[in-house]
Amino acid sequence: MSDRLPSHLLVSAMLRRANDSGGMGMVLAKGDAQAGAILAVTVEPGGPERLFERGFDPLGRVGIVESTPDDDIAGYWRRRRSRDPDLWVIELNVPGAQRLVAETLGAN
Repeated sequence: MSDRLPSHLLVSAMLRRANDSGGMGMVLAKGDAQAGAILAVTVEPGGPERLFERGFDPLGRVGIVESTPDDDIAGYWRRRRSRDPDLWVIELNVPGAQRLVAETLGAN
């Protein structure tokens, strides 16, 4: 048994935190409730869209990594979803969105 929280709880926590902070969060694609990876599209007010997910840093430690493509963000996550139907894709439109993702996914 894993010590990690199920994906659906992590997604719910991020959406609730975004909404409680006066922002907005929504599920763009629903993945596997227990073990699906989570890709967060973050939108800071007045800033560009960026993508973050749990991954490995250059030293091999688990952390939050940016995976923003150079071009079409929606096309990128749709291609990822076509290869991994368990992938969750959420959008967080709130100040401090990157920190919110890091605190939620990085702590688990």
